[in-house]
Amino acid sequence: MNLRELLSIPYLLEAEAVETEPGQWLVRLSYPELPGCISEGVVIEDALKELERRRIETIVGLVETGRAPPVPRKPLAAADPLWTANDLGLSGRVAPLLGCTPGQDA
Repeated sequence: MNLRELLSIPYLLEAEAVETEPGQWLVRLSYPELPGCISEGVVIEDALKELERRRIETIVGLVETGRAPPVPRKPLAAADPLWTANDLGLSGRVAPLLGCTPGQDA
């Protein structure tokens, strides 16, 4: 599997609300199928963006070190991992690995 396919795999997303102290809540999101892919935040959109950043960094890091990330299901055909990397500010790292230049469409 190439990196584009690996970055297009849909992972199981778990979400929970956590009360940190009486009346104070945050959301905890994770991709339990990927090691260390956990994010927390008060605003769910911010936590999700950070979780996506960690997903991409984890997969790219595993590939860069010659290890295969978990592949629990087939990649999504309609996914655009370069767009996601651009949106998260990771195109400088991901685009060259996908054979593109940063800011280029996939």
